[in-house]
Amino acid sequence: MKVIGLLGGMSWESSLEYYRILNETVKERLGGLHSAKCILYSVDFEEIENLQHEGKWDELTRIMVGSAQKLENAGANMVLICTNTMHKMANEVQNAIHIPLLHIADAAAEKVKEKNLKKVGLLGTKFTMEQDFYKGRIKEKYNIDVIIPDTDDRKVIHDVIYNELCLGQINEASRDKYKKIIESLIRNGAEGIILGCTEIPLLINQKDFKIPIFDTTQIHCLAAIDYALGNE
Repeated sequence: MKVIGLLGGMSWESSLEYYRILNETVKERLGGLHSAKCILYSVDFEEIENLQHEGKWDELTRIMVGSAQKLENAGANMVLICTNTMHKMANEVQNAIHIPLLHIADAAAEKVKEKNLKKVGLLGTKFTMEQDFYKGRIKEKYNIDVIIPDTDDRKVIHDVIYNELCLGQINEASRDKYKKIIESLIRNGAEGIILGCTEIPLLINQKDFKIPIFDTTQIHCLAAIDYALGNE
């Protein structure tokens, strides 16, 4: 079993889900007392969040590269960035280490392709929805069209992530708002929805909708287990 390197803490609420899913999946596949071999490097999210909203992406890249190198030096055989937004600097991180970085957007897009969908809606932080590092990658590599909510809805999604979900707060009113936003994306032609923030599955899941809902936390973890067990 290869050692999974987790670059987490963004937020620790979703990193907790990574740890749970990885270990539960290994136990399901191998049985007995088996669990995932993994190393976690967890950052201080207050520092990360401030730099994100100040637009200091060069400093964030330095932090992410250094953190990934720590995982490699500690013996990890791969790196998972346990957040969608910070894949903004995935290329820089990959170029600074000698082990593979398993990109969360690639893992999600592969699942979308399996269902032969051509157009999906994307929910995430404003950075993930509005910038091109995520949806552009999916379009260019997989020829899947990605649509995002309108300006007001993007603000709602972003604010709930940072002011509620990252603090472990689950509010029914916010769940209802997310559902309405997703329904709007469906009316605009979305055949599936990518939950492009690792906290959103704490609020929304497949049972809420008939169309496919792609939980990037779950998908990312399963891709890591496939690689760790040699099933990639």
